[in-house]
Amino acid sequence: MKKIFLSIALFSLAVSCKEEFLDIKQEGQVEASSFFKTKEDALQATSAIYSFLRSWENSAFPYQFVFGVPADDVVKGSNPGDSSFINVYDNFTYTVSDEGVRGYWIGQWQAVNRTNQVITKVPAIDMDTTLKNRLIAESRMLRAYFYFNLVRIYGGVPIYDKVEDLYEKPRNSVEEVYNFIIADLIAAAEVLPQTYPVSDQGRVTKGAALGLLSKVYLYKKDWQKAYDTSNQLIGMGYDLDPDFNHLFRPAGEFGKESVFEVNCGCEPPYKGSQYAQVQGVRDQFGWGFFTPSAALENAFEAGDIRKELTILRNGETTPEGDLIAMGDAQSVTTYNQKVYVPKALNNSACDYGSIQNIRILRFAEILLINAEAANELGNTATAALNLNKVRDRADLLPTTATTQIALRQAIWHERRVELALEGDRFVDLVRTGQAATVLAPYGFKAGKNEVFPIPLDAMDQSHGAFTQNPGY
Repeated sequence: MKKIFLSIALFSLAVSCKEEFLDIKQEGQVEASSFFKTKEDALQATSAIYSFLRSWENSAFPYQFVFGVPADDVVKGSNPGDSSFINVYDNFTYTVSDEGVRGYWIGQWQAVNRTNQVITKVPAIDMDTTLKNRLIAESRMLRAYFYFNLVRIYGGVPIYDKVEDLYEKPRNSVEEVYNFIIADLIAAAEVLPQTYPVSDQGRVTKGAALGLLSKVYLYKKDWQKAYDTSNQLIGMGYDLDPDFNHLFRPAGEFGKESVFEVNCGCEPPYKGSQYAQVQGVRDQFGWGFFTPSAALENAFEAGDIRKELTILRNGETTPEGDLIAMGDAQSVTTYNQKVYVPKALNNSACDYGSIQNIRILRFAEILLINAEAANELGNTATAALNLNKVRDRADLLPTTATTQIALRQAIWHERRVELALEGDRFVDLVRTGQAATVLAPYGFKAGKNEVFPIPLDAMDQSHGAFTQNPGY
């Protein structure tokens, strides 16, 4: 499979803002004043956005600090003394000065700035109009994704819809940010193609924009639009991969279940992603962090094939024939099997697992979005139908839930086990109002820990424009 190998290691755009969280200067940078002149510049600038999707901030430690460890299905992993600073995200004792809080914030804003460079500068380039409009639409789709991350983790944030000379806007409301995201996704979906040639796999599609839009509507509890939009996607030819294990292996990349997937790879000088490496089996394949909890293991029903295809155990032999034999006797003994890359497929030119694509949005989740929205609209038959499609792939019998209340709980549970270790559990608990109960034993405080603090240096750099989140 040919992959898109992105050029941010050699290319960046220098911008005139002084705020670090919006500064995207890199070694070997090209000044913006001499850039954005040709089609090649437009393509390179758009590629710089895609490169962030597999960056350290968006896929490794900072991402796991805010989307992974705070949930009840993930523990720090590794051995007790290794990177013990991660524990603050498990017990909700992080502060405005913690590096994970700051790192994720900075990374998302750097990515937003890259999208705004394309959206602001590319329209003036003399180039093929169809390609130009598509690149702008890709950038708007990706900007929506980064803002969706920001609003779920930090609450309301400033809205920047173009390159600015000064970045000191106050925070917009959560509602305003969601409306901005929705406008970007609707505009992108009108332009983006449904498919690309193999050489462009990994670029966002019309389906990706509609899929993310349906998820945004779910978070807003706009049930009718979540239902209608997910139905659009259901009618576009996506389907479940019949083999849950195949779905997460390299052979399953960009299959019929893939809605929004990050294209990774290892071809020098590009080093892929560290997404799998940081979670890989300790001292055999990787670092051994962000591993499944006992609570997650206990959440699977008897007979659910996803349990053993989600949780990789020390001493087992994988379906691909690898004996799991961690090298650290003090480490946890279970790992995330969804990121496992068989030895025979690993590229030794890069770190372990660098070829592992990151699945951001799968068709299984679209079915569950549709089921949840249908149920909230009183359409329990459709809700059960789409819920059971996901259960059937897991070799489970149809749900026994028949009432709206029972189906709601069944759908929430199905999201937990289907999407386990994929970064949805914590924000799902917050979204559904379960966090205060489920996470209370870990130290979660209602009215505070639904969002993370705005980092201290971002507060300082705003010169009084920002108001801190409650409780911090």
